[in-house]
Amino acid sequence: MDFLDTVSLTILLGALLVLAGIISSLAAMRFGAPLLLVFLLIGMLAGESGPGGIRFDDVRLAYAVGSVALALILFDGGLRTRMQTFRSVLAPSALLATVGVLVTAAVTAAAARLFFDLTWTEALLLGAVVGSTDAAAVFFLMHARGLKLRPRVGATLEVESGTNDPFAVFLTVVLIQLLLARGVQSWDVVALTLVEEAAIGAAIGYLGGHGAVLVLNRLALPQGLHAPFVAATALVVFALADILHGSGFLSAYLAGLVIGNRAIRAHNTVIVFLDVATWLAQLAMFVLLGLLAWPDRLLQNLMPALAVAVALMVIARPAAVFLCLAPFRFSVREKLFISWVGLRGAVGIFLASFPLLVDLPKAQLFFDVAFVVVFVSLLVQGWSLAAAARLFHVALPRVDAAPQRIELDLPGQLEQELVGYPVASNSPYLRRGLLPSWAKPMLFVREQRVMSPTEAERPREGDYVYLLAPPEKAQVLDRFFVDMPPPATPDPRLLGDFFVGGEATLGAIGEIYGIIASSDEEAATPLTELFAARLGRPPRTGDVVVIAPIALIAHAVADGRVTTVGLQLAAPDPQPRPAARRLRRAQRRLAALVRRR
Repeated sequence: MDFLDTVSLTILLGALLVLAGIISSLAAMRFGAPLLLVFLLIGMLAGESGPGGIRFDDVRLAYAVGSVALALILFDGGLRTRMQTFRSVLAPSALLATVGVLVTAAVTAAAARLFFDLTWTEALLLGAVVGSTDAAAVFFLMHARGLKLRPRVGATLEVESGTNDPFAVFLTVVLIQLLLARGVQSWDVVALTLVEEAAIGAAIGYLGGHGAVLVLNRLALPQGLHAPFVAATALVVFALADILHGSGFLSAYLAGLVIGNRAIRAHNTVIVFLDVATWLAQLAMFVLLGLLAWPDRLLQNLMPALAVAVALMVIARPAAVFLCLAPFRFSVREKLFISWVGLRGAVGIFLASFPLLVDLPKAQLFFDVAFVVVFVSLLVQGWSLAAAARLFHVALPRVDAAPQRIELDLPGQLEQELVGYPVASNSPYLRRGLLPSWAKPMLFVREQRVMSPTEAERPREGDYVYLLAPPEKAQVLDRFFVDMPPPATPDPRLLGDFFVGGEATLGAIGEIYGIIASSDEEAATPLTELFAARLGRPPRTGDVVVIAPIALIAHAVADGRVTTVGLQLAAPDPQPRPAARRLRRAQRRLAALVRRR
């Protein structure tokens, strides 16, 4: 009976922790607090040194849960990354994910050796443990603060965060082997091992992703099992790569990238399910890692650990970013922001458990210092992320809330899905009937009645409209249904009240109007940068850039940058150049002289 009571108590405590995590995540969204920080605090408070009094020292369980959680997180990151985005920033992101991690670890090691009694190998191990960034923390905070990064900056951070974990894991394992003298002979052997692990992981991820797509689209799985099948595939790919001595984390990310860029059944169901699965996995991992931390022990090395955290944030990460991005066309402000967004997160604490698993001397010191570094990074960099984005002009606040979108899969085909929106009073769709050519209204819901487009005649405020659209383009429809107030001084030349932010990319506009960019880099170019490149001078309100079949008009300009762009479908040259005007005046005068004679 005592055993049954223990099991019931464990279930109760686990469920209460999940409920606390859900409630605290709402508070985190409200105040912009880093979600990881909240879960770590919950774990610490529930631990033996906190009010909860739970004794937990099972490092193996924490490692197993952490492995599952990180595999799902990386798989989900790959699933949401567009191949076009991946290709456009692959070179800078790959440098940051490899050379950047190495530089960060080396500079951090110098600080660790200065403030702690460590050998160079031990100091490098500490640097490798905290050398990678945390994508989940970065993008949760951007969403919570209502900020949207410039496409190139956001894509670079996204791909770097998804691909730097495998290198950090490999570097950590190699250094642990060196400290334990377990067969690492020379650095050329280390380099060869890294290439082999990357190749095996990439091959298994690629084949596993294509295999999952084949099964999803060829086999008639029962409804509701598509999403669990995809999540289980992510774990199979991760574990198989690890068993074959490949990079399991790289394998999981690439499998997600392959599946996310192919047409699959139940696409929206898979995305929603993985949202929940990754959230629960993160919660469990962060709480367990928090339980492993003892506040009393953390205080013993608090000051030198804080010094290492400061060195990482203000010296190591900027040095790595400026070195790796030097060959690419990133501005100083963009490099400074990418440097500041190098948040340490779950991976750092997870890697810090590796020395504990093998009973490495000073293993507890590595864990405690890594915990403090992650905590400080989330507290300082996490809460200042939105301010840094505005300071360095790499993001603009979203002035309009995204509309509520409903996506329904249509069995029997993969090319179209049903996308539903409420029709808002100030939406471009209601005001001007604007829709892209590839979206077709199928039915309306008005006052509890289901109506065909013919019966509805025209949309009204308060309707719900359902459209057929390709799944990969469904998100583009949001801008047509956003409830945005009309401009204070509407321009009669513009396409009704249809405006986009200056950070919108040419590729996003091209998806609507059929503009074909000359390259992936041009497609990822924000409109504000396009104005600067085409005009060759600081833009002014009213400036026009023509990209057939539309014209872009600078509607609002601030600090020498276009912040709001109006779209026009009319004449290809709405503002004739002075030379053209003079030529036409001369032609009219000549014609008048001819008539008088």
